[in-house]
Amino acid sequence: MTGSPASASMELWRALAVLAEPPGPEHARVAELLRLPGRPDPADYTELFILQLPPYASLYLGGEGMLGGEARDRVAGFWRALGRVPPAEPDHLTVMLALYAALAEQEPDEPDPARRALAGAGRGAWLWEHLACWLPPYLAKVRELGPPCYRAWAATLDELLLRELASSGRPRILPLHLRAAPPLPDPRIEGAAAFVRGLLAPVRSGVFLVRAELARAARETGLGHRIGERRRVLEALLAQDAARTLTWLEAEARAWAGRHRRWRDATGPIAGFWAARAEAAAALLRRLAEEQAEAPRHPVTPG
Repeated sequence: MTGSPASASMELWRALAVLAEPPGPEHARVAELLRLPGRPDPADYTELFILQLPPYASLYLGGEGMLGGEARDRVAGFWRALGRVPPAEPDHLTVMLALYAALAEQEPDEPDPARRALAGAGRGAWLWEHLACWLPPYLAKVRELGPPCYRAWAATLDELLLRELASSGRPRILPLHLRAAPPLPDPRIEGAAAFVRGLLAPVRSGVFLVRAELARAARETGLGHRIGERRRVLEALLAQDAARTLTWLEAEARAWAGRHRRWRDATGPIAGFWAARAEAAAALLRRLAEEQAEAPRHPVTPG
């Protein structure tokens, strides 16, 4: 990589962005240039980025816990605010990282001081509003579940992200994605179906409950594990033994609260938000588990 240190850094951002795409022959060369162990493999990519951790911001920032929705609309709106046409999938990590690199390179090249300050403000807003608000826990999960090549990819991207956050002024208010996120529903008030959907929406529960974790839940609780979409798997676990499943989920939420607190130095109130969500989820899950253990008066599976 050539050019100024800032330009070289943005080239690295772009190279890492490319590796969030389905791998082809050219991706092996990128991984080699980055000195990542192994090489991107289509089967590994499918398992990690299709089945476990799809690289779309809306999945983790949307109250629905699904692709698209208001979270994707907010990301697309920011593209338009920057005077750019949003791509078909504006919240895919590849294009989000590439846009940050483009904004960072645009800033020092702008000769007019006012426009340069505006470009810097746009770069900082994109960093905090749309990247810092979900990438630290997402990358941590990739490092936990991914094969060596993608674990190293996530570690390198995490290092770059933390470096950018340290050199960028921290905003005084939470990103809109987090301010707009509804809390985890109480099944005794809003129903079991809403509760299950909320558990699977990280921004509501504070927990990244991927397929691998639900399989682990079945192993650790001794319950049967069905293959299928996450909602069906979680409903099946709750139907078999609600108290045991809720207790497992409480422990998982408390573990995530501790994880989120580790990012407080880097992201401040953002980490505080995620930790608070996980702690609130743990408290609700404990109450529900205790009630189920006494008497299953309040079902937590759809009837």
